[in-house]
Order: sequence, then structure tokens, then C-alpha cells
Amino acid sequence: MMKKYLLIAVLLNLVFLFPTFSQTDSSILFFKGATREKRNTLYRNIVQNTITKNLSLPLTVDTEENWMDAFGAIELLRYQSPWINGRVFIAVDSMEKRSPNFQRALLELVFSSYPNQFVKQVSSLLNNCYDAKVFAMAVAYRVQNNLTPFVNSQMENKISQLIKNKKDEAIIQQLLYGIHAPSSQQKNLPIADIISPEFLKNQTVLFSFQRKNRNYPGLALIRDTTGNFIKDENGNVFSVPQLARSISNLPGYLTNGNTPQGIFWMHGFNTSRTSFIGPTSNIQLSMPFETSLRHFFNDTKIDDTTWTEEWYKKLLPNNLANYLPLYESFYAGKAGRSEIIAHGTTVDPGYYLGEQYYPQTPTMGCLCTKEIWSDEDGKRLESDQQKLVNALQFAGGAKGYCVVIEIDNAQKPITLEEILSLIQSASTL
Repeated sequence: MMKKYLLIAVLLNLVFLFPTFSQTDSSILFFKGATREKRNTLYRNIVQNTITKNLSLPLTVDTEENWMDAFGAIELLRYQSPWINGRVFIAVDSMEKRSPNFQRALLELVFSSYPNQFVKQVSSLLNNCYDAKVFAMAVAYRVQNNLTPFVNSQMENKISQLIKNKKDEAIIQQLLYGIHAPSSQQKNLPIADIISPEFLKNQTVLFSFQRKNRNYPGLALIRDTTGNFIKDENGNVFSVPQLARSISNLPGYLTNGNTPQGIFWMHGFNTSRTSFIGPTSNIQLSMPFETSLRHFFNDTKIDDTTWTEEWYKKLLPNNLANYLPLYESFYAGKAGRSEIIAHGTTVDPGYYLGEQYYPQTPTMGCLCTKEIWSDEDGKRLESDQQKLVNALQFAGGAKGYCVVIEIDNAQKPITLEEILSLIQSASTL
């Protein structure tokens, strides 16, 4: 009973006794590529050269990479035309005889931009596929169309033949979990254990609360090393909207898929030279397998060099040890995903006008916050990313962990009121 009252006291402390900081941003940053002239030039160049020029080539073994570049550009711009659709149809019709890399790039495109036009062709590929990642992407396409995951009952017997290495093993494990996930884990979010100071105790934690439907922005909050969530200068719990949706919208364990759920090691700030991320400081993150055990646990005494699920489980309190959604980052890292960070954006939000997440912009699988840049002189006008960086600096710096977790499947953006309600509900447990 004493432990229960102690937990209630701690959780109430999370709601009412936060440290505060100022979100005032006095820095002035510029990104020249944000001017309307530069953005128009970039758009024309991508359409004319990366898309049209590459797709004008005949599709052969030697030109597969050209077509793959065009597929990525079509995804980025959300660009379609009758001529492009015709070229995509040509690619799909010959998909079964193409290389696995080409099949992956094409499946990524049709999953995101042609979500229901190619069920027959993708199902046929599924029957004649011997690459674990291609197989998983084809299954995802069928599931997206509310079809049974596999074409026939013999398909599950084939799955074992797809596992040729540890990466394949991780992909198939997550594929099967997604199909057969226990309903109890889909419905019951152990929020009290996730926000408890006993979870990642004495660590700075960046929480990214998300919907299952990643078209809706989630919300980022920060807990300091004492277990308290940070407050802003107005006495409100600090939060900024954060998008965890990739351009492809594929499952998180697949390359270029959505940001995986689970735990990431957070290890400092950096500035990107990539023109689509921009000059605002980003937050460096690593997954299991992407970095060493010593680095991930911030412990130089660790001699073991082999990642296992048992090592990852050491980060989880007993009540979360069997909550499988928190293991997705582990298996995504095992499957070979890497370079997922938390950053701002200089991508033209106009590409995504009409999308549910507009004016935020999707990524290749990172956590992304909204930034607005002047189309006249490239000056940074608004930056949730800078606010997030400032809050982390106030909390002691970007050293600790990031936890990405889906709270439900409501079809709307997450609000701070929802998260505070979850915290308050947890305090009554």
C-alpha cells in the first residue's frame, strides 16, 4: 500500500511541480534554399531531371538505379501525371523479374502513392518472392488493402526459407508480430509504467507520444533526471508537435518506414549539411545494433559486444518487460535501420498541401518538428525544433534516452490535454 501512495505522489509531482524555462529564441538562422525562387528551381529540376529524364530511359538492368531515383523523387514531391502513371505501370508489370533493390524501391512507391492500384501484381510477387524485406513490404501492401496477409495457406511454410541472416530474422519476427499481435497489447497502454520515474531512472528522457496512424502528428515532452516533466515560462508543461511519419508510411521495422516505437539512445546535438533538414540543431539518436552496448548504456565497464534481447530488457522495469511495442526499435536496429534522429525541416511544406499532417513534412523515418522559413529571404520564422533543443538544454542536455510510444488509434493529432489526462489517470491507479 505504501508503494502505491508513493507512486501516486510521484505522478502528481509530474503534473504540478515542473521546472520552468524560457522558450524565447533570439537566434536568427537563414536557409537560402527556402526562398520562393530557389524552391521553384529545385522543384523544376527534380521533375525535369530526376523524374522525367530518368523515367524516359528504357527499363533495363543497367537503368534500374535511374528509375529508383525517380521513384524516390515522386514520393518526395507527391508528384503524379498520366505519363508518370504509365511508366509506373510498366515497372510494376515487370516487377517479378527485377532485382530485390528495385522491387523494394518500387514497393515503397506504390505503398505510399498507389495504395490500392496494384493488389494483383503485388500478390503475385508475394507468391514468387525469396527476399525477406520484399516479402514483408508486399504483405504490408495487402494488409493496407484489408486483405489477408498471405495469398494462400501454404505461405507461412515458406517464411522460414526467407531467413538467411539476422536481419531477415528480425524482419520476419516483426512481420509476424504485426499480424498476430496480442489484442491485449494493442488496447492496454501501460502509461503509468512508461511515465514512471522508475523507467529509465535518473535519465533525461525525450518522450514522443504518437498515434498508430502516423498521418496525425504526435507530441514531444521532456522528463528531466529527477523524474519531472519540463515546464515553459508560462507554467505550462512543455510540448511541441512531432511527426513520426515517413514519406513511405511503411511499418517502422522496414527501411524508410515510420519511426519505430521503443527506446533510442540520445547522445548530443549536431547540425546537418543536408538541405532537407537545414541548419537548426538536431538531436542525435541511435538504436540497438546501430551502436555498441557500451555507448547505448553509457557504461564503459560493459565488455560484451553482442546485442541480445536480454540486454535491451535491462532498460525495462518488470511491468514493461513483456510490452512488445517497446521492442520495435530493437528489432528495427537488428534489421539494419540506422540514422534515425530528431530534426527540423527545410522541405517545402507545399508538397504536402492537403495532407493531414500539413504543414509538417514527412521524412525517411526520423522524428520531425515543424519549421517555417521566409520565402523572401530564407530567414527562420518559426521553429518547434529550436524550442525542443532549448528545452533539452534546460533539462541538462541531449544525453539520455528517447522513447517513442503509440497511445491509441484516434484519428486526430495528439494534444497536451490528452497526455496530461493520461498522466493524471495513471496517478489514480
